[in-house]
Amino acid sequence: MTGYAVATRETGAGTLTVELKSVNSRFLDLQFRINDDLRAVEPALRDAIMGRVTRGKVECRVSFGRKGSNGNSQQLNAAVLSSLAKMQQEVRSHFPDASLLSVNELLRWPGMIEEPELSQETLQADVQAAVGEALDAFLDSRKREGAALQTMLISRIDDMEAIVARIAPLIPQAIAQFQNKATERMKEALGLAAQDNGAPVSVSREEALERIRQEVTLYGIRIDVAEELSRLSAHLAETRHILKKGGQVGKRLDFMMQELNREANTVGSKAALKELSDASMAMKLLIEQMREQVQNLE
Repeated sequence: MTGYAVATRETGAGTLTVELKSVNSRFLDLQFRINDDLRAVEPALRDAIMGRVTRGKVECRVSFGRKGSNGNSQQLNAAVLSSLAKMQQEVRSHFPDASLLSVNELLRWPGMIEEPELSQETLQADVQAAVGEALDAFLDSRKREGAALQTMLISRIDDMEAIVARIAPLIPQAIAQFQNKATERMKEALGLAAQDNGAPVSVSREEALERIRQEVTLYGIRIDVAEELSRLSAHLAETRHILKKGGQVGKRLDFMMQELNREANTVGSKAALKELSDASMAMKLLIEQMREQVQNLE
């Protein structure tokens, strides 16, 4: 699921910012963008996020902006200053006319002004508090999206239940229609039609009728999708129950989509009427729409 949140926390040493954002993914994929000063807190951040998020490609950005140092806390790095003095003296021994470093250049030299060391213990506590705030807002945003997805999924369930209700009464009609047609064709194939007209036949009428009865019965069983429609209805009811119950539903709904698709495919493969074939295609389209969104749910 997608989501976004940012939390800012003012500390004694500066401003701490934690930003969380995610895009859809079937699994949890964590990425961190952290200042070097805060690299030590990454394991704690990972544990905090994994404890509350199970799906999504989540990016966590943590930045820390130090407060400007006042005059009393600024100090020159004596080691860097001494090293520069020696290097400058050596350079001038070879190039006497070389210009001296200015005060401005010295002060802007990397590492010349020493920053006060951060307390890692205090900083880690501030990071934990900030990430907790960010996670609360982040999960709230995902819940809002989840509510919208739930509405969409229930709408698709309603559509599929309407399809099942519409085609269920067609099953006995389809079986009877194809049994009658199959009976007539098999009579012709076995010569009963000719027998009815007085022509000789190679098998007795009783044997032919029994064979027809067996074949037609087997064919009726093969095209009967009442059981598949019953399972479809049960799976749809269970899917609706999972959505209404809430919580971590992603993996359970993944499984339900597989079961729904299996039954819809079977209905299509057994379809003896155009209406059944069309219904199977419509249901598979709805299931695919649901599957795409289910992969975004935790």
